[in-house]
Amino acid sequence: MKALFWIGVVLLILGIASLVIPIPRNEEKGFHAGGISVGVETTHRETVSPVVSAALIAGGVGLMIAQKLKK
Repeated sequence: MKALFWIGVVLLILGIASLVIPIPRNEEKGFHAGGISVGVETTHRETVSPVVSAALIAGGVGLMIAQKLKK
């Protein structure tokens, strides 16, 4: 039953990646008046909260340890 170990590895990699890789988010603001529309589109790059990243890393390590102790 190595599924726990591999799920732990995936969570660990996602946790480490979420610390450094920003997630792009587009936001569009504007208004329409008759046949005219005016708008501005902005792009933000935000990283995931460090608490979420720590939870993913801890969960991944925990699952990997649980698999090793299960043997």
